[in-house]
Amino acid sequence: MAENVIEVKEVEKTYYRDRMPIPVLRGLSLAVPEGDFVALMGPSGSGKTTLLNLIAGIDRPDKGRIIVAGTDLGTLPEGQLAKWRSRHIGFVFQFYNLLPVLTASGNVELPLLLTKLSKKERRDHVRAALELVGLGDRMSHSPRQLSGGQEQRVAIARALVTDPTVIVADEPTGDLDKQSATEILDLLGRLNKEFHKTVVMVTHDPRAAERARVVHHLDKGELD
Repeated sequence: MAENVIEVKEVEKTYYRDRMPIPVLRGLSLAVPEGDFVALMGPSGSGKTTLLNLIAGIDRPDKGRIIVAGTDLGTLPEGQLAKWRSRHIGFVFQFYNLLPVLTASGNVELPLLLTKLSKKERRDHVRAALELVGLGDRMSHSPRQLSGGQEQRVAIARALVTDPTVIVADEPTGDLDKQSATEILDLLGRLNKEFHKTVVMVTHDPRAAERARVVHHLDKGELD
């Protein structure tokens, strides 16, 4: 039985709007075994993206503990947390977040600039990541020369290039047509099944959630 790569323990998170508290997560607990594919669903404002950001170390809880890849994130100061993220977390966003002034290759290389790899090693990693997502022949293309589905593939290559422990995807198909969305979901499924990547995906789309092994529903900051 696989060990848990993610453990969320009694986590609470509250935001404030004009000093008015808005509870987002209320004593939430979640365990994700290594190599699992989890979908998080729920209405807008239910806390899905907040939970994803906490797991990724982008945000911190008010109470509770988050342990990912054996590290209690609450024990890490900001500088160490940034290094931890660059090693263990690959991000995939709804709107790709590619830099238009860089080529596909340049965008994928960005996370590697924080490493000690040589220029040649970075180039080799980038080529391997782009070939894995089926864009080995698009390395020199800029984002404006790519379709939406291809841009999202570049974003996935960027998420993969550091060989992260966990891939977190926030509505990865939300801005794509049906065919492109299917291709992206096929790719995430392949990364999970063939490369044993742990995937945590936020989605509103029941068809996307069907690709996951486990589906959790959030409502008013609590899991079903």
